[in-house]
Amino acid sequence: MNGTEAIEIGRETIYVMLKVGAPVMLMALAVGLAIALFQALTSIQEMTLTFVPKIIVIFVGVMMLLPFMLTSLTSFSQTLFDRMIALG
Repeated sequence: MNGTEAIEIGRETIYVMLKVGAPVMLMALAVGLAIALFQALTSIQEMTLTFVPKIIVIFVGVMMLLPFMLTSLTSFSQTLFDRMIALG
């Protein structure tokens, strides 16, 4: 394996990591912004108001996106294992 192949594997790893993690993070970001806006408009500064909805949204999001995440990671792993076998 040369440097170009190592960089390509690193690039694919980062892409898969973003593809798997970004949807859940974006959902948490959207809920956090909505709650921050609600708190700013109503002057409610309760700390638990920010955590509980985020936890629920993240849990539901992971449960809904789990097949997509598993498929992405499985295909990436299969490609990586095939490259390892091809090396020797």
